[in-house]
Amino acid sequence: MTKAERAELIALLASLEMPAPDEPGPGQRPTDPYLSNPALRRNRRLALVISAGCCVALAVWIVVLAATLPRHFNAHYWRALWVNFDMLLFAAFAVTAWATWRKRQILILLLMLTGTMLLCDAWFDVGTSLGSSSMWLSIASALLAELPLAFLAFAGARRLLKATVEAGLEATWRQPTRDRMAADGANRGCSPSLRRTPLSGAGLRGALPPSLADEAAGPSRQTAS
Repeated sequence: MTKAERAELIALLASLEMPAPDEPGPGQRPTDPYLSNPALRRNRRLALVISAGCCVALAVWIVVLAATLPRHFNAHYWRALWVNFDMLLFAAFAVTAWATWRKRQILILLLMLTGTMLLCDAWFDVGTSLGSSSMWLSIASALLAELPLAFLAFAGARRLLKATVEAGLEATWRQPTRDRMAADGANRGCSPSLRRTPLSGAGLRGALPPSLADEAAGPSRQTAS
């Protein structure tokens, strides 16, 4: 290797070791993008103002409802309301099953949606049956079906989201600095579709508890070997 080639190699290695403009140097804290980026700072302020305004408006509305709502009310279209809600819940379960089968990233949002609908189902089913002959049936349905399923949906979404974040961070820091900068520049103008993006990390095993995930990984490892 000639002297010029050694100098070129040293310069190339030095450039690879240099941090990206948005990466902290040794001993430095990472820069908060919500403080350094004016657009993100404006969006953050807007989100805070909207959230605080919604809290104030909802607090006032709760007081108004508590003071003005009657204790008893004959609801119109009662059958249509519950049938339509159960049809929407059925659709949520069906789409969640599809995303589970296809292992798509949108499964996280669908699990959150289905869990929230199950909580609403349990809340209104129990609340509207208090003092009636179907009260204990509604309570049993909530305790044995709707609440456990909602908990499983939220727990699965949390584990999948955690696995996705960990897999993204691991993949990012495995790349050299220049490759990360090039990937960031290439992906900046495109927004991936959650409906078509495969699950990251351990896939569906990321939604299972650690003990069950190890058991599920066992047969696949034996097959691969």
